[in-house]
Amino acid sequence: MEKLLRFLNSADPNLLTTIPGINRQLADDLAAARPFDSVETLLKVKGVNKKLLSRIESTLEANELDEQSNAIVPMEEDVQFPEKSQPVKETPVADEKPSFGSRAGAALRSFVRALFRLIAILIVIGGIGAALYFGLPLLRDRYIVPVEQNSARVDQLENEVADLKNQLAEVNSRLDGIDTSIEAHTASIEKLEEIQSQLEKQLNESNEETLVKLNQEVMMTRALDTLARARLYLAQSNFGLAKEDVQSARDLLAELQSQSSDEAQAQAISRLDSALNNLPAFPVVASGDLEIAWQILMTGDVAPTATPEPSPTISATAEPTLEVTVTATP
Repeated sequence: MEKLLRFLNSADPNLLTTIPGINRQLADDLAAARPFDSVETLLKVKGVNKKLLSRIESTLEANELDEQSNAIVPMEEDVQFPEKSQPVKETPVADEKPSFGSRAGAALRSFVRALFRLIAILIVIGGIGAALYFGLPLLRDRYIVPVEQNSARVDQLENEVADLKNQLAEVNSRLDGIDTSIEAHTASIEKLEEIQSQLEKQLNESNEETLVKLNQEVMMTRALDTLARARLYLAQSNFGLAKEDVQSARDLLAELQSQSSDEAQAQAISRLDSALNNLPAFPVVASGDLEIAWQILMTGDVAPTATPEPSPTISATAEPTLEVTVTATP
């Protein structure tokens, strides 16, 4: 290692460049960093590592072996051996100052490269700008606007569904109310039937005028309750039960009319007969007939206008809408 240090401390930079792995720049750096006291100081030079130091030592050892082999040649022989060819040393070329033309050419090349870079950057920026200018409207028309429209439509449908749910809740509430009313009328009719049954038993025992009038009032009340329940069945589109109640009310009124010969009851019976004929084919017309019969029984008036008959051309499944005008004086 001492030989290595002595060699690197004393060797000419040109000699150093003959060693593989040492270029001109590294040779100059080694010459500038002298003297070297240890291997650590050598390793501080940029480009110097342990591998390079091993290579320099190997080169020095090889040169020493060559010198020893040359020294043992017999001198008495008048033979001259050619000296071992040394590696051709490159004569350092003096740093020549570049000419104006070379400097101008280098500057021009740098300018052209910079210009090309600038043009390329501008082309890229222009492409990005064109893509944004033409692509954003296209993206908006094809994707954003449909999504917004779909979102608006979904919101509208959700609102419609919410409205339908509210309407359904109202209908259910009304239906519940109708069911409750039907149950109430059913209970009332059953109670009136029991009362009438008891009155009829008493009438069989004694035919008093008070019992007769009371029985007639119970029968009228039963007829009105039955008609009210029939109207509720019509509201539920339960035409079969509605027709049964209309028939029951009509029979009760016919029995009462045979006893009292009341003209209002006779007209109410006529309306109920019309309603029976219109059920279930024409429920709207039947509902009008029931309404007129109800008003006749409630007010006692006997001059309601006639209900228009359904046209023969209307199919049996149609529900004609007719305006019924009632002339009644409460």
